Amino acid sequence: MARTPLNDLGAFAAVARTRSFTAAAVELGVSPSALSHAMRGLEDRLGVRLLARSTRSVAPTEAGAALLNRLAPA
Repeated sequence: MARTPLNDLGAFAAVARTRSFTAAAVELGVSPSALSHAMRGLEDRLGVRLLARSTRSVAPTEAGAALLNRLAPA
């Protein structure tokens, strides 16, 4: 996956929608680790936490849900 802001937003949408780095990685054809690094970079660039991560789950934060709603029409 070429790293561009648009690709990172698409990757975020896949993770938020599937609520899984593994499922989103399979969908996007990348490794879960690469996807995790991309999400961390996106969060750093935006200066806000988009995903709440635990050892067993991933879910959008309030800011992540708002971003996902804005991305949905696209």
